Amino acid sequence: MATILIIDDEASMREFLEIMLRREGYDVLAAANGEAGLRLLSQDSVDLVITDMRMQEVNGMQVLATVKQETPLTPVILITAFGSTKEAVQAVKQGAFDYITKPFQIDEVKLTIAKALETRRLTAENLYLKRELQQKYRFGNLVGRSPQMSQLFQLIDKIADSRSTVLIQGESGTGKELVARAMHYRGSRRDRPFLTVNCGALPEQLLESELFGHQRGAFTGAEKTKEGLFEVADGGTFLLDEIGETPLAIQVKLLRVLQDKEFKRLGGTKDIRVDVRIIAASNRNLADAVAAGRFREDLFYRLNVIPLVVPPLRERRGDIALLLDHFLEKYCQELGQPKCRLTPEALACLEAYAWPGNVRELENIVARAVTFQGGETIGLESLPEEVTHRAAAPPPAIPLASSSEVDLDAELNRLERQYLEQALSAASGRKTLAAKLLRVSFRSLRYRLKKHRLET
Repeated sequence: MATILIIDDEASMREFLEIMLRREGYDVLAAANGEAGLRLLSQDSVDLVITDMRMQEVNGMQVLATVKQETPLTPVILITAFGSTKEAVQAVKQGAFDYITKPFQIDEVKLTIAKALETRRLTAENLYLKRELQQKYRFGNLVGRSPQMSQLFQLIDKIADSRSTVLIQGESGTGKELVARAMHYRGSRRDRPFLTVNCGALPEQLLESELFGHQRGAFTGAEKTKEGLFEVADGGTFLLDEIGETPLAIQVKLLRVLQDKEFKRLGGTKDIRVDVRIIAASNRNLADAVAAGRFREDLFYRLNVIPLVVPPLRERRGDIALLLDHFLEKYCQELGQPKCRLTPEALACLEAYAWPGNVRELENIVARAVTFQGGETIGLESLPEEVTHRAAAPPPAIPLASSSEVDLDAELNRLERQYLEQALSAASGRKTLAAKLLRVSFRSLRYRLKKHRLET
């Protein structure tokens, strides 16, 4: 229920509007002069102001100026007498939503009010979504406090406002698109479009049409002219994901866009100029692709103006616990359940895992565990087999023939040493984590390491 403030020094007009709007279901505040109206405005939250243009002391224009300064999202509708439309038009130029002229039709007033409130709603929603997007990609989804990630965050801040092309390289699942989005939403183009296309996911002709658009009749099925993504992204940022998969014929056209900021649609003759910041991403080493003749050298150097590498998860193991906490909170919140936690054994196992799929794999594992776990904790039984086995795989069993003899003490010592070495390797030398993997106390681990002369 919207709250509407009526300001009018004419009692009959004020009371008429108040009664009419209450019948329409609005919450109504009323003031007999501009000063009282502004006082109410400072005390209550108001969705719309309807004010008479001409009043003693504080007039409608002064009310408008104060509203625009104090609560700029609040629309103002001015009531003016017949013959005073020139002043009303001037008020609209200064920020009033609209004006209505006395005498007026009731339906006209209702329609104007409905439009003003809808405009306010859409404006507020748009601003909210923009703030949410800016917050979301302010590093919120790029989680990490390792030296590698801290350095990456600093670099993103430095280049966010640059017009230069950026080449992001890193393994699949490391978060290259999140890095590109963070650059866009921290830069001056944040209010303009951010578009992305996977260059390896589309056939050549379809990719060309998506990037550059086409004229009607350019090929079979082109029944109408279509804008390309470069046109749609004008003024904003365009991420060319998996750029290394782009066919050589399209690489030539991309080179022209990078050099001249212009291109032609398929079947078109007119040059189209755009202002687009291009970010490219690849999970393969483009320098190797150039050497192998799969990627144009001149395009590579045009893209590689600012090179940026996203480290794999195995090289920033200190961020694993932080990422786990982030995704646990995210998916528990999505499912509407209290935040669950990992058992020490599950955490140790996940920290020791090699993560070939990087952050994407970690997120998928957490999402699945949260979905299927039956309590407040997630243990080893909720983790995939490949994670629990690869974290610290047991040594192979020793075949024992009935005719052979075994020095049991020697074999047990050998097995213990082998377990210790594997646990230390899986834990990257961290003894606390190795103790968790072996389910022994830290003191016991120290004793066993000293016994086998493995302590450093």
